[in-house]
Amino acid sequence: MHILFLALAVTFAPVAAVQAGEMVDYEIDGAAYEGYRAEAEGDSKGLVLIIHDWDGLTDYEVRRAEMLAEMGYDAFAVDLYGKGNRPVETGAKKAETGKLYQDRETMRRLILGGLAVAREAAAGPTVVMGYCFGGAATLELARSGQGADVVGYTSFHGGLATPEGQSYPADAAPILIAHGGADAAISMDEVAQLSRELEDAGVPYEIQVYSGAPHAFTVFGSDRYREVADRQSWDAFSDFLATHLGD
Repeated sequence: MHILFLALAVTFAPVAAVQAGEMVDYEIDGAAYEGYRAEAEGDSKGLVLIIHDWDGLTDYEVRRAEMLAEMGYDAFAVDLYGKGNRPVETGAKKAETGKLYQDRETMRRLILGGLAVAREAAAGPTVVMGYCFGGAATLELARSGQGADVVGYTSFHGGLATPEGQSYPADAAPILIAHGGADAAISMDEVAQLSRELEDAGVPYEIQVYSGAPHAFTVFGSDRYREVADRQSWDAFSDFLATHLGD
């Protein structure tokens, strides 16, 4: 176990100097991965699984896990790239996400493998959530119907398109989508298409669109960060957790 020190500035949620969680080494099919576990403060209300953005599991997901722990939820940030694989250059990030977009079976297996590790310390009802690439991966799991005991899914500025040949099962758990109205990467046409698909499948869902918010509007410290949209989407997510895991 080692403790992470962060320098992220969060206006609406103060950052602790020393994080209370721990990095967790685990294996899937003989390959090494490194997730992050933050235990709930007080009695746990349930488990939240976090799927990282296209740069892998970084301080950003660690901070979100800590925020959830402070709210009384066990949180586990999975690693879909492999231990030590945290791409920095745009080309490398595209290459890593491309591998998984082209091999959806592996993507699902890695998510479920991380979920199994998370449940070693925090079994029970789970909400799966993700950012950008992680949002797309979250919806991949929702479509698969493989998330046993998953009671909800949330995507923050994530990819929304459904791959050819896939669809949402009628018994999929409720879905919350947080989308930026100024997102140039994921169009409102894709938002509307997802709404139609979920309506046709009879899946409970809510889509929130935040005016003026570009892609990646929740990423602290970035040029795209929008505090109002970040706060509003986190509040919506908090309500979603309270509804499906308990408050």
